[in-house]
Amino acid sequence: MALRQLIGAAIVSASIAACSTGGGGDQSGCSGHCSTDTPQFLSVADVNRVISQAVEEAKARSAAGTIAVTDRVGNVLAVYEMNGADDTATVTSEPLDSNTGARSNQGLEGLAFIPSSMAAISKAVTAAFLSTEGNAFTTRTANQIVQEHFNPGETDQPAGPLFGVQFSQLPCSDFSKRFLDTDNTGPKRSPLGLSADPGGIPLYKSGVPVGGIGVIADGIYGIDKNILDRDSDLDEIIALAGSFGFEAPTNRRADRITADGKVLRFTDATNRDLVSAPASAPALPAGGGPISVNGYFNGAFLAGTAFGQADSGVRLSTAADFPGDPNAADFVSANSFIVVDGTDSNRYPPIAGAGGLTAAETSELLKQALDIANRARGQIRRPLGTPARVSITVVDVDGTILGQVRGRDAPIFGLDVSLQKARTAAFFSSAAAASVIDKLPDVTYLNPDATAGRTIDMSDYTTAVQNFLGDPAALTNGAFAFADRSGGNLSRPYFPDGIVGNPHGPLSKPFSAGDDLWSVFSSGFQLDLAFNGIAGHVVFVLGGGPDPAKGCAGIGAPADPDFKRMANGSQIFPGSVPIYKGNTLVGAIGVSGDGVDQDDMIAFLGVHNAGEAIGGINNAPKGIRADQLVPQGTRLRYINCPQAPFIDSNEEDVCNGK
Repeated sequence: MALRQLIGAAIVSASIAACSTGGGGDQSGCSGHCSTDTPQFLSVADVNRVISQAVEEAKARSAAGTIAVTDRVGNVLAVYEMNGADDTATVTSEPLDSNTGARSNQGLEGLAFIPSSMAAISKAVTAAFLSTEGNAFTTRTANQIVQEHFNPGETDQPAGPLFGVQFSQLPCSDFSKRFLDTDNTGPKRSPLGLSADPGGIPLYKSGVPVGGIGVIADGIYGIDKNILDRDSDLDEIIALAGSFGFEAPTNRRADRITADGKVLRFTDATNRDLVSAPASAPALPAGGGPISVNGYFNGAFLAGTAFGQADSGVRLSTAADFPGDPNAADFVSANSFIVVDGTDSNRYPPIAGAGGLTAAETSELLKQALDIANRARGQIRRPLGTPARVSITVVDVDGTILGQVRGRDAPIFGLDVSLQKARTAAFFSSAAAASVIDKLPDVTYLNPDATAGRTIDMSDYTTAVQNFLGDPAALTNGAFAFADRSGGNLSRPYFPDGIVGNPHGPLSKPFSAGDDLWSVFSSGFQLDLAFNGIAGHVVFVLGGGPDPAKGCAGIGAPADPDFKRMANGSQIFPGSVPIYKGNTLVGAIGVSGDGVDQDDMIAFLGVHNAGEAIGGINNAPKGIRADQLVPQGTRLRYINCPQAPFIDSNEEDVCNGK
């Protein structure tokens, strides 16, 4: 322990020294401490500069667009519409056809009336939420890791490691704060979830992530399905100009990071592609003006919050944040961070659940999972050998949040996603899953002109799962425990994952020609669960109706407490397991941050170690785990742990036999 403390102290000292050097885009000494030790934020002058640089590049290209800037927790600091910019954008995963236009009647595919402001904000939020002091990701990075193959275009390869993350941070989420909330301190929602459309770039000051810029100027809110070439993307080039002087450290950028042995993408554009001179941009942008956006921005440029401070809604914990908790000192020594409200109070201290977890058990689960994370080697961050930085959430069987903590410098998106993962594992492992799905209201897709299109009966998903598994009682008796990796297997457009020509999983749309063609904008159950909330929110931003109430599931049906089980949507990439007492489901734990195999391991070993420490709680008995199921001749997966994951030992196969 003494050696570990000395190493930790050395890391802290080195980080503080690096932060104190100041510096520009290449400053790279930060590794999770700079945001708290030397707080940085975007001033109003900074926001003006970012917008002006982007506007000047667009003007130099005879283009016009909408530009948004957010801080690290998603507060919208500016939305600027250039003269001549399109008010709306079309959502599509395919190039628009001059004769037929975009595909329609497929979830969000083909919607041609999405406000450009929503697209720009979503891109900026994505870049801010995915980036940390250890990794800088853009919406082009997101594009690479959410498609049906990884890499996109490489057939017969599994789906991207964050397949499905685009449907997180949803506008209907009960977790994310809203601009108009009475207490709006903390991470904000994104109007269209996370974006995979190039044109969102993170912003840094002295190596510290402070926000993101998002641009839409080409009229398309889409994806790049071919990453084997390098694009000249108008949105991305304009955003790159805006980020001049606020660049991510070079050795933290996505193109210095690998996943599954594949180098990630940062941007296809470089400063050499700019035709303007960003350093000479005027202090105030000209050629348009700020616009108000319902629910997000009131038209006046704002300064951002300093992340890690109470005003941001995320800060380092103290013992006082865990009153009466025997593990309070452990959370502090583990460098845990918490989400706080406007009174600087911990939003989610460990509490007891109605399903059987006690407050002490919730606390132990969080403590043990955080300890595993701090020992584990982060997969997608620099420098190499840095501990995994994740968010951890424990939920009750009914979806109630029982506790949440995050590691130092964990990406913001993981807060909402860890909750989605935990709720999804608890939901599909319960005996109530089928009855809740069958109570969900029908979903009516919209045509490009906003008229009503095809209707989806949500109960069809129950039937599809039962038929696929060959079990008419599936989802009705809680007979099997589903981790997010298991449910993700059932949510892929090919089963087994990535094998072109195979049938789709029962929770996915089919990947075949015709009206039901799968896309990242029409994934299946995951989208359809929240579609009414997303569509209603678009109408609200357009000024045509009220903002839907918080809670993604059940919008359009009578209020039902069961809908709280999936109140911020579902998630379909790995990182959660259900929690049991003997054979009885009592909750679930979700983890999100630094690599999906690490997320799996931290969740699984967190439960195992908590049970070893205090007794009474355990992972699902082996005989009921979803990997006992072999639908269509292919065994489902439960978890997948890294081979030798720890920084402080050479232990291998750490999950084997547990």
